[in-house]
Amino acid sequence: MTQRFSFSLHATDGHARTGAISTPRGEIRTPAFMPVGTAATVKAMMPESVRATGADILLGNTYHLMLRPTAERIDRLGGLHRFMNWDRPILTDSGGFQVMSLSDLRKLTEEGVTFRSHVDGSKHFLSPERSMEIQRLLGSDIVMCFDECPALPADRDRIAQSMRLSMRWAERSREAFGDRPGHALFGIQQGGLERDFREESAAALKEIGFDGYAIGGLAVGEGQEAMFSALDFAPGMLPHDKPRYLMGVGKPDDIVGAVKRGVDMMDCVLPSRSGRTGQAWTRRGQVNIKNARHADDPRPLDEACTCPACSHYSRAYLHHVFRAGEMISGMLLTWHNLHYFQQIMAEMRAAIAAGTFAGWEAGFHGTRAAGDIEPL
Repeated sequence: MTQRFSFSLHATDGHARTGAISTPRGEIRTPAFMPVGTAATVKAMMPESVRATGADILLGNTYHLMLRPTAERIDRLGGLHRFMNWDRPILTDSGGFQVMSLSDLRKLTEEGVTFRSHVDGSKHFLSPERSMEIQRLLGSDIVMCFDECPALPADRDRIAQSMRLSMRWAERSREAFGDRPGHALFGIQQGGLERDFREESAAALKEIGFDGYAIGGLAVGEGQEAMFSALDFAPGMLPHDKPRYLMGVGKPDDIVGAVKRGVDMMDCVLPSRSGRTGQAWTRRGQVNIKNARHADDPRPLDEACTCPACSHYSRAYLHHVFRAGEMISGMLLTWHNLHYFQQIMAEMRAAIAAGTFAGWEAGFHGTRAAGDIEPL
């Protein structure tokens, strides 16, 4: 008998929750941050190193993988876990967001989306059924419904139309997914910043029934204040006993604000993308390693951090390898950023369990507000 997917809540503190998602490939401690492995790799990282930062689960991109190397090829080679040498849980997005944001000449109908690849211009079609098929071929543990996500700001009519289409697609996704013990399907709440549309969307998803629920259509340009005001009501509309996943978030203070409002899972390319461009995220905020002030600084990025970049290398070295265009620069800074993001998650889980989340949050913001250490 295959172990089924399940979620248990261990503690709450205000709206913040901590618990665990059980899957046949291992447990995911929540709140969880999922590093993004767009093309079957977290850029500049070995899978073993990603695990060493504390990650329990990775995200893979349906859109990118269906175009290159193709889901059929990955399936022939034993599935995504074996292909990328990651034996723990993987969540795959549906491809909808990338179709809307990356591809050229897309045509949207009730049936699905026809689009041209950003890689070579070839023509493709993605529908709820095809998205479910691709994610089945990839073998991901958590599968996302195929949805449409309009960029904000958008007018109410556009948001309503898009949300209702996504709900019809959610029903088709559920049907096409079928019964796959040990694998989970998440529905995606849409509705922009509109409370009534979010409520309508949540009701439609609950009626269909999913293993988990995502909050989609945020972090698409509306700004943190607007996002938080939507998160003040959106998570509470979703079932209390199922995981809640906020898609595409975010910066450390976005993550803390989302967890405070009842979110269990997040993903973002930020830690890895920032690492490759010389940006480090630390307890004291952002550090731009490109800046000349670091050229003679023998101190670590963050003296309290235990990642390899902070344990073994100085700011001066990190500045030098970035300036010299050395590959190790992106590797060390990405490792540091992922380590820091996972450290935040671990500290929040502990604080929620201890009932001290408000105090932890005040300390988090206080240390950040103090800014980086003084230049030498």
